[in-house]
Amino acid sequence: MLTDTTAPVVLDRREGPYGEVVLRRHGELLQIIANGCFLMDTSDGRSERLLVDAARDALDDRPAPSVLIGGLGVGFSLAHAAADPRWGRVTVVEREAAIIDWHREGPLAELSRAALADSRTRILHTDLVTYVSEGAEPGGGPAETYDALCLDIDNGPDWTVTEGNNSLYSPAGLAACKARLTPGGVLAVWSAKPSSTFDDALRNAGFRQVTTQEIPVARGVPDVVHLGVRAA
Repeated sequence: MLTDTTAPVVLDRREGPYGEVVLRRHGELLQIIANGCFLMDTSDGRSERLLVDAARDALDDRPAPSVLIGGLGVGFSLAHAAADPRWGRVTVVEREAAIIDWHREGPLAELSRAALADSRTRILHTDLVTYVSEGAEPGGGPAETYDALCLDIDNGPDWTVTEGNNSLYSPAGLAACKARLTPGGVLAVWSAKPSSTFDDALRNAGFRQVTTQEIPVARGVPDVVHLGVRAA
């Protein structure tokens, strides 16, 4: 009997407070699945790198700007930010302990080992929606602000992984994001498809210079990054 070598192989499966999260290998690719929903894999990473670069390019020439990356995922955004010496603090918020473990000591370590060893990098195990909206840091202390927020926790504002994430893209959620930004800071939101209403939501929340940058994909609609700048 022949073995189907193209079938995905589950490397780890965890049950957490937000449901099931799975790491699997499909050929040479590593894939993350949450509650049966495909999130991302290691096939490309262009749009995740664009998320970081677009935010950096939209900033002024301030020295060593800080960046908050919402969602660790397969590590493309973190690795790209840490490889850029222009960034100062690089903070990643990730709510799934399993994903953090896969990067620290599992199959995803190859992608993020150098970034995690970088003294500028900090990983926070907490929920991004809670972290952005609360006026404090985990463990106490006043809320930190950032020069850029690069958010990639869903398949987009119109396609969230869990229902609670919807609040991040609401007027209250965008106001909380703006409060976490320094004057002139940039909010960048990754999406698997353009959102016809999200640019308007950014403008209504008081963001300026709202734009959408596209990355073509092999099939279907392009990945995009939605950008908005907090008024100085």
